[in-house]
Amino acid sequence: MKVLLLKEPREGANGPDPYFKELSARGLKATLIPVLSFKFVSLNVLSERLFQPENHGGLIFTSPKAVEAVKMSLDTYNKREEWNVVKDQWNAKTIYVVGKATAALVEELGLSVLGEDTGTADDLSRLILQREDSRIKALLFPCGSIKREVLPTALKRNGIPLDTLTVYETAQHPDLEKNLLDYFTQQGLPASIAFFSPSGVRFCLEAVQRLSGPRLSQIKFAAIGPTTADAMAAAGLSVSSSAEKPTAQHLASAIAEALQ
Repeated sequence: MKVLLLKEPREGANGPDPYFKELSARGLKATLIPVLSFKFVSLNVLSERLFQPENHGGLIFTSPKAVEAVKMSLDTYNKREEWNVVKDQWNAKTIYVVGKATAALVEELGLSVLGEDTGTADDLSRLILQREDSRIKALLFPCGSIKREVLPTALKRNGIPLDTLTVYETAQHPDLEKNLLDYFTQQGLPASIAFFSPSGVRFCLEAVQRLSGPRLSQIKFAAIGPTTADAMAAAGLSVSSSAEKPTAQHLASAIAEALQ
């Protein structure tokens, strides 16, 4: 059975995209279509703040793209050697992350993380509130232009200072419509379609509905987590499965179970 994953393929040192591998291991044929395009911004400001750890109480990362922005800022301004010194000052503070994928990228920067088992910004905000109080210096929060306000709102409500910096802007992938049309034309109706963000739902839904036509109800729709599932439900989609945790293994298991 065919599964359409509305996400950017991520091939690394360990081979094909982990979602592709996990679904293939369960006898499912996965195709990945990138939904979003990204533009990094304010890297000069990010670089300045990264090299002033004394002004902050810690770091927060809720997306892999935010970590990529840090790496790009270090490379753009030739700060890798200096980072080897400064990272120890950051490690004396707390580096908060959401999910294992983001955690792995942060660890590549030489930073020790807390929160990799949290699956949402809601979970992470609760963890931060358990550990911090209003006496802490502002937590540096590099993030995207499209972000949920759950974490900033929760911290503000409890007096935790936050230094929010937009380091990437999110837009619809320029080839999204064409790639979706090509997929439905060449491969037909997928047994399942998985969404990976509320933005993905917003950018893809109309095209998916149009291309599926009256057979839309035959598709089992899957979500990477509760936030995306909520966005799908709000858009009128029936969510057949949602990953227990935002990992390839958990999503593949949820999809396979829904398709039994």
